[in-house]
Amino acid sequence: MAERLKLSFVSARNERINQLLDGHIKPEGVDLIWTNSDPSETFWRQLKFHEFEVFEMSFSSLLIAKSQGNDMVGIPVFPSRRFMHALLSVNVDSGVDSAKDLYGKRIGVGEYQQTASLWTRGVLQHDFGVDQFSVEWWMERSEELSHGGATGFKPMDGINFNRIPTDKSLATMLVRGEIDAASIGRVFTPEKNVIDRSTTIRPSPEELTKIKPLFPDFIGEGKRFFETHGYIPANHCYAIRGDIYRQHPWLAFNLYAAFVAAKEAWYKELPSKIPTDLVFGPQYMNQTRSIFGQDPYTYGVRDNEKMINTMIDFSHEQGFIPRKPGIDELFAEQLLDL
Repeated sequence: MAERLKLSFVSARNERINQLLDGHIKPEGVDLIWTNSDPSETFWRQLKFHEFEVFEMSFSSLLIAKSQGNDMVGIPVFPSRRFMHALLSVNVDSGVDSAKDLYGKRIGVGEYQQTASLWTRGVLQHDFGVDQFSVEWWMERSEELSHGGATGFKPMDGINFNRIPTDKSLATMLVRGEIDAASIGRVFTPEKNVIDRSTTIRPSPEELTKIKPLFPDFIGEGKRFFETHGYIPANHCYAIRGDIYRQHPWLAFNLYAAFVAAKEAWYKELPSKIPTDLVFGPQYMNQTRSIFGQDPYTYGVRDNEKMINTMIDFSHEQGFIPRKPGIDELFAEQLLDL
């Protein structure tokens, strides 16, 4: 029997790759040695130390790193998708009642170069007329423990950029009115990591009454975006370290096929996996599918070309990359027609 290739693999767990992580589905010819890691820590570790051979990666940071000559080859599998701009919360005393009201305001982000922030700025500018130069930006992560610290991030000329003091977090500044808007989902999850201070410096329950969602009808805004643009924004992909890909060029297709198989297995399981505590869970699943179709998490280049090009456009527009690369420069050539 031919020896299987053993490769280090880092990724957060999600339902669409569970069967891959648990070994029920294996890439042909490959054993993946999995490290479960929060994406914030994963991206910093990989960009700075290049520890893993196959890895989850911020798409924004992949664009930046490759523009600097970082040797990685993308796989068009997108494990994380959200309507990033619609996750913003605002201070109730900020005077912000709609996205257009953010013009001239103070917006906090976990990291300025992260893909969630890339989408937030791009959508605010192109869908709501809030130019990136009209906003005062505040970043939580430190220079040392950030994606940008690993890639040498500097804000483009004209951007009003500030760092949140180390004894504060996005969430505490938002509830106390020191910034007007931010996405603070980390506050509502129990997990902690060494990168995001919002996981350790948290407001009190009483202080959280000082915030409200920018989009009270989150589903309605997501539906509007999807009907306008035709996709759910992705913020992560997977990639292979370049030296490994060149040694084993067959690896990209085999990994992609395994990711697809794991996702299809999850979709078959999903109707029976809805927690019974979610009384309207089956109806919500049907509503989701009626809006986005049977496969909200589409993989491959062809079905995601518009979204990928939008991220490239936003990255160039926001000063992260000096030129717009072709899609063929980002992903393994074996996967470009999929």
